Amino acid sequence: QLVESGGGLVQAGGSLRLSCSPSGRFRSIDVVGWYRRAPAKQRELVADISTGGNGRYADAVKGRFTISRDDMKNTIDLQMDSVKPEDTAVYYCYLRGQKDIWTRTGDYWGQGIQVTVSS
Repeated sequence: QLVESGGGLVQAGGSLRLSCSPSGRFRSIDVVGWYRRAPAKQRELVADISTGGNGRYADAVKGRFTISRDDMKNTIDLQMDSVKPEDTAVYYCYLRGQKDIWTRTGDYWGQGIQVTVSS
């Protein structure tokens, strides 16, 4: 349902931009965000933003990452600046919303995209 792009290999201190696009339109969207799972660790919130609200960030990425949502382009982006080796993880796009009037509000996930930061 969610298609991610923009991952890859980047050097420490560099920048990378992840983008996520729902495969179709949603009747309503409550929250969009990005999570990540590093090797041997649990999946954790990176950043999210609720409709009409402000972005919320994990302490580890505050001041370095910026989440944005463009309803016209139907994208959810994560701008990653000043990346560190500890940002290496599989990043997942997340959306909580309602597809149509016949579907309940639910949680939708992307397939995950690898980000590797070299030191």
